[in-house]
Amino acid sequence: MQLKFYEDTDKQMIEQYTITEQQLRYTKSPQASIELAKNETSRHAVLAMKEGKLVTFLVLHEKEGVVPYSANTGAILIRSFSTDFHEQGKGYAKEALQLLPTFVRKYFPAINELVLGVDLPNIAAQELYKKCGFVDEGVRTKSFDDELIVMSYNLGEKQS
Repeated sequence: MQLKFYEDTDKQMIEQYTITEQQLRYTKSPQASIELAKNETSRHAVLAMKEGKLVTFLVLHEKEGVVPYSANTGAILIRSFSTDFHEQGKGYAKEALQLLPTFVRKYFPAINELVLGVDLPNIAAQELYKKCGFVDEGVRTKSFDDELIVMSYNLGEKQS
């Protein structure tokens, strides 16, 4: 698997990405996320590619995006995380999360923490994040309908 930033040449893959109504209870669609990223330089759409196919999508949100989740100015927020419906259950979300620390260290060397918010009822996602090294430190915030558990992954000291 390879992580890469979204480019306009990836538009067709985004259009073919399948996300269900059930998934949309917890996340934004890649299309909506990319539109926001085009208008906000602090948002970065990231594609997880497996053998040339888009299998997982997420957005890294710097600066103001982190504020509701962490006071750490060295944090970056993971949002709009999803796996194509047809690719679920194959370990791609886990693999993408495992590659993310190295990706962030490479492209965002000042970042020392990954943070995310996961809906309280979304137990499967909470378990996945824990398996990938994210920690629930007891911080809670609100989303539209649900309470969010804020989880973090310490990247260690800033890379030089």
